[in-house]
Amino acid sequence: MESPENGELERTNEDKKYDLASILCAPNRDFLVRNNGDQVKVDSLRGKIVGLYFSASWCGPCQRFTPNLVEVYNELLQVNKFEIVFVSSDEDDVSFNAYFSKMPWLAIPFSDSETRGKLDELFTVSGIPHLEILDENGKVLTGDGVEIIQEHGVEGYPFTSEHIEKLVEQEEEAKRNQSLKTLLVTKSRDYVITADGKKVPVAELEGKTVGLYIFLATYNGCLAFNTKLIEVYKSLKEQGENFEIVMIPLDDDEQSFKEAFEHLPWFSLPVKDKCCAKLLRYFELESLQLWLRLAQTGRHFIQMLLTLSMNMAQRPILSRLRNLQSSKSWKGKEGRTNT
Repeated sequence: MESPENGELERTNEDKKYDLASILCAPNRDFLVRNNGDQVKVDSLRGKIVGLYFSASWCGPCQRFTPNLVEVYNELLQVNKFEIVFVSSDEDDVSFNAYFSKMPWLAIPFSDSETRGKLDELFTVSGIPHLEILDENGKVLTGDGVEIIQEHGVEGYPFTSEHIEKLVEQEEEAKRNQSLKTLLVTKSRDYVITADGKKVPVAELEGKTVGLYIFLATYNGCLAFNTKLIEVYKSLKEQGENFEIVMIPLDDDEQSFKEAFEHLPWFSLPVKDKCCAKLLRYFELESLQLWLRLAQTGRHFIQMLLTLSMNMAQRPILSRLRNLQSSKSWKGKEGRTNT
């Protein structure tokens, strides 16, 4: 029995299932391509989880997301049951080739605009980046692949709804049993870094009051805030306060981060560390305003923005931080130097 023209084998209110050969092949093409020109048979995808990555070089969010996807893809190569197919929305083959050269996965040939257009229509792609993930049998697991990768990284695999629900439950459990370890440590990293590259175990920060400083080197508000925060930090140190700061960098550009960090006296997570995005979600930070969160062994957090809640046990430190709130050197002068 022949498959329907759009390749859809089953459709219910809850799920859809597709025949990969029907949706990825063309009458005169049964292969996908790599960025070195190699042709790979579509049949080689059988038995694998497949992500259809709708993206384009002219799209800023795509350019920012693609490196994250590359990292996850390379880690999942070890299980050898996950593949990605790039479905380009580029306007010319030069742009396509330049962008595709950064991708280690497969692609619909740029010359096959008809198949690319059909896939856009088939999966109702209304914006990019968009990552549609199909299971080993062609069933749609999720159309929210981008969000899953951003929120969970490689831990999102195998991308089933049951697995994602389990991850969310684990995050909620971690919140209920919060500590510096659950906040700052990952499976591959148990340290923070200094400006000169020294690695300091997170365990050495336990028992201290720790400020988590959300930082972007190209954001004027952060740069202006640094001066005042350095003053308070040094003053607290001189007075013997058991206080540290760990910077949470949002930078994509490692050089900008290094240039800014070399002038700062506190610790930081490594730039592009997976934990940075996790902490943004964890604290539900939705803008690039200045945030400082304090933690005594990671358990009691106080947010300082336009108001400052006072914790009696931490009043000596918070009274000094409160002075930053009205500082004209940073308040009202927030702005990014580039986009």
